[in-house]
Amino acid sequence: MESLLNKAGSFLSAYSALLLRSGSTCARLERNVGRMAATWNLSVDITIMPRHVSLYIKSDDGCDSNVFTESTSNSAISFEKITLLSQMSWEVAENGLGVEEAQARLNGVSRIKSAGKWWVLLAVSSANGAFCRLFGGDMTAVAVVFVATLCGYYLKQLMLSKKIDVRIVFIVCAFVSSVLACADSLFSFGQTPQVAIGVSVLYLVPGIPLLNSFSDMIDRHYICFFSRMTDALVLVSCLSMGLCMGMWAMEIGMF
Repeated sequence: MESLLNKAGSFLSAYSALLLRSGSTCARLERNVGRMAATWNLSVDITIMPRHVSLYIKSDDGCDSNVFTESTSNSAISFEKITLLSQMSWEVAENGLGVEEAQARLNGVSRIKSAGKWWVLLAVSSANGAFCRLFGGDMTAVAVVFVATLCGYYLKQLMLSKKIDVRIVFIVCAFVSSVLACADSLFSFGQTPQVAIGVSVLYLVPGIPLLNSFSDMIDRHYICFFSRMTDALVLVSCLSMGLCMGMWAMEIGMF
């Protein structure tokens, strides 16, 4: 019969990997896992690396211990999963849930699908149009940004579904969105074409990785900080490259 430590270790390693893949910070992971391990009379030391997480788990009496490692492959960020996983850790701590019940709940959370792609496409396009208005764009610029984002984000969804490298995706999508946004300037549709061009690629800014990297730095998870920050800066560079290529192709001066 499998021991409690091994069952808990398998659960906690899978839980940790899913939490990180969903966009959690290292600090949240440590708190959640430590909270559940303590409930089951276990202690845990966590090593978080860019591509995997390792847990050294031992019983309180020190008679049994084991190491569990799980891959943290890239996945879509999901605030819903982060919320449900965090709630689960509190339910384990406060209600004394067993490992089997916690595993069943984890399986349910892992099967949650992301929001419908058409709804996300419309929401992102509307949000980027709102940003354009917030930054002083007129209604013509808002409409241009909406269309540019709609086309660019749809292309992003399509390319990512084909497993194309995310860096290439960012360059191509930024290029397409900036080219479409340049129409406001070329055809003199509105009074704020420069705002439309600048805002058209904002939907590509990797905000969550940037914020998480700073959180990891504050909590002294320096390896994850450098990894996440480097990934984010590479994507920002690809975004900038696509934007510059689009403006160059449409002969729109940057200064």
